[in-house]
Amino acid sequence: MERDGVLPITGGSPSAPRGLHDSLAMNAARSGYRVFSANSTAASTELAKKITERLGAELGKSVVYQETNGETRVEIKESVRGQDIFIIQTIPRDVNTAVMELLIMAYALKTSCARNIIGVIPYFPYSKQSKMRKRGSIVCKLLASMLAKAGLTHIITMDLHQKEIQGFFSFPVDNLRASPFLLQYIQEEIPDYRNAVIVAKSPGAAKRAQSYAERLRLGLAVIHGEAQCTEQDMDDGRHSPPMLKNATVHPGLELPLMMAKEKPPITVVGDVGGRIAIIVDDIIDDVESFVAAAEILKERGAYKIFVMATHGLLSADAPRLIEESSIDEVVVTNTVPHEVQKLQCPKIKTVDISLILSEAIRRIHNGESMAYLFRNITVDD
Repeated sequence: MERDGVLPITGGSPSAPRGLHDSLAMNAARSGYRVFSANSTAASTELAKKITERLGAELGKSVVYQETNGETRVEIKESVRGQDIFIIQTIPRDVNTAVMELLIMAYALKTSCARNIIGVIPYFPYSKQSKMRKRGSIVCKLLASMLAKAGLTHIITMDLHQKEIQGFFSFPVDNLRASPFLLQYIQEEIPDYRNAVIVAKSPGAAKRAQSYAERLRLGLAVIHGEAQCTEQDMDDGRHSPPMLKNATVHPGLELPLMMAKEKPPITVVGDVGGRIAIIVDDIIDDVESFVAAAEILKERGAYKIFVMATHGLLSADAPRLIEESSIDEVVVTNTVPHEVQKLQCPKIKTVDISLILSEAIRRIHNGESMAYLFRNITVDD
């Protein structure tokens, strides 16, 4: 019934105007998802291309570039209104530029009325700065707040340096694991892996190494006494309370004397003689500690040495140091682009993890459970 020149609108009714049917069909087509890459360099978009190929989708149309004055500019070239948007951002060597690209793209999508903005950040930057150190700051918490302010509503990442980082965010975080892919590589690509032993290059990495050893049914060894510069207490000239001349101590205040830390001689707890040694960790950046660990393992009788890590940052002279070291092979995933380093050092091998990232995107968009992606994953992994 027509009233005041207005036609009643009913779903599927033949009385509805033809233009309305077309509009509903168009809205249904637009209510899907789009995948964008926030990187301005071609090398950093390779992972995004692999993910979209697995999803059977195309990368969203956008332009990301740096102006002559160094500012980052992002332009979205298609409508994203009402859609779920996934921003894939791999972190190259220029970390700060990559962070700004991600923030600016997220804000551009937010102001373009995207329904949900999910950041796919395989390697989360500043994850090592997640603890307060003297006069420092918890930069990882700052970055989490910036991402939320820019408009992100969800994050997919992989092997956070500290799992507690998830508590910094005010929105959901899915911390995927690369261990199934690395374990598969060990089983398929390392001959006689049954004669291997999983090695933690420091006591702090023992839990991760134990998780690998238990799933592979292998032995475990731990290198103890290695210098850990990131954790060592260094004198920064600060005194609390300030030291004053002729200062008097309150007669009732007797604090126990603090014993200075003294690192023991480097020892290997566990038998590696005549075995393949597989060092596991989450990040391999400055490789000096890995090279030193490999030398120790060689002295203890290991005849082949592999290094397994999720994130291959491989900064500075890492390729040269690896090539000249006792390490036989370094296996990392493609969470961080490292094609240049592979050209410099043939010992570096890559494991593709685009499969699990694409499946995570599909499940989040369809509202499916993520539990399948965490099957057989231990708390310490």
